[in-house]
Amino acid sequence: MQIQVVFFHAPKEGYAPGEWEDGAAGGPFGVTRGGDPTWVRFAVADGATEAYESQRWVRQLIGSFVSPDQTGTVSWPELERGTMTAWFKAMQEQWQATMPATADYIEQLKIRQGTLATFVGGQILGLDTPKPVWQAVALGDSVLFHVRDGQLVDHFPRLRSSDFAATPEGISTLPERLGRMSEELMYRQGQLAPGDMIFAATDAFAKWMITCVERGDPTLWRVLGDLVHPALFIQLVAKHRRAMAMKDDDVTLMRIRLLSKPVNTVVVCL
Repeated sequence: MQIQVVFFHAPKEGYAPGEWEDGAAGGPFGVTRGGDPTWVRFAVADGATEAYESQRWVRQLIGSFVSPDQTGTVSWPELERGTMTAWFKAMQEQWQATMPATADYIEQLKIRQGTLATFVGGQILGLDTPKPVWQAVALGDSVLFHVRDGQLVDHFPRLRSSDFAATPEGISTLPERLGRMSEELMYRQGQLAPGDMIFAATDAFAKWMITCVERGDPTLWRVLGDLVHPALFIQLVAKHRRAMAMKDDDVTLMRIRLLSKPVNTVVVCL
């Protein structure tokens, strides 16, 4: 079975694209005799605003989860509590080892306060079988959505629009938070079928999506499924920000589509 993975993102209103502090990555691994992938790995993360170098923390987490260090010192984690806890610890140690020396008092204070990122990451297994599955872990308010035939099958974590907090849980650089992170980490899996879509979004966009679901918006999944260009995503975000329906924050949307038929056309957006 083939897949299509696309990402859309936008920074806060008035900010440059390079100031976007979320992160997203994903792609296929393994190849069947026919050239199709056998599984997919993906992740979306949201760095805490105003925290010390949250963008670098997000990129470290995303990069390690989706593409392991080629030196072999850090490998991607299996999706179970013990391995994920060990990965959290390895990420904290890598962060400390690469921390630049600074004599600036404000930067020293920010480093001691730590950096945080909400996270949802997972994998799709069995693409070479009739019954593929998705598996995911999450910490905080980045959310995965499973959609079939224009209907929401599941979302994870199962947040309501009223559940989005100003200070969510997340993956922290502080070693003293390791035990709490391990306890708060959530797991979920689900059965997939050809034509299904998996979306993953950071908090501002995820809250808007959940609000649309709660209101019974019949167009939501068609609109998101039909997005084909980054400019259309930016227009969508701007529209709902102006209407005060979406928080002015960095936004990210990943879409993974399980294709029932092979793709014979590739569109590249420049």
